[in-house]
Amino acid sequence: MNKLDEFIEIAGKLNGMGITPLLMGSVGLEVVTGKSWDAQDLDIHVPGDKRGWEVPAETSIYNWSEIVEIMESMDYVLIDLHEHEFSKDGLSVEFGIMDTLPEFAGVQLEDLNIHREGEVTYYLLNQEQYLRVYEASSKDSYRANQNNHKDLGKIEYLKHELSKG
Repeated sequence: MNKLDEFIEIAGKLNGMGITPLLMGSVGLEVVTGKSWDAQDLDIHVPGDKRGWEVPAETSIYNWSEIVEIMESMDYVLIDLHEHEFSKDGLSVEFGIMDTLPEFAGVQLEDLNIHREGEVTYYLLNQEQYLRVYEASSKDSYRANQNNHKDLGKIEYLKHELSKG
């Protein structure tokens, strides 16, 4: 299953609800850099409460019940409410809250780039914004332990690419 194609299909359904999602994680980084990062899952950020984890999982993402309906209509199964994680055919799709980006990584929502794929619109970070997110994530011990420090290679790559420009 092509992860970017799957994201575009999900994003199209979110667009139908009036949501422009943000493609995060390795799949988004692959789009931005043109380089494979061996993405294991899809990370999609949508509007929600900027307090993030401080809010109950079922209310932290706006329109959560409608998002669940969309994902279930695509044969995804909600496997972890706390992580907002769905699964289908071995693919994990996790939803995060884009409104946490300014405080977490200093990435302002109004600075996000809009991308179009046919009729589908979505946000995508640029290389500098990805660097900020990965640097902030590398300071998060939970994420560092979960990712076996994979993000450090991405940080080094992005620093090198940005230093060229």
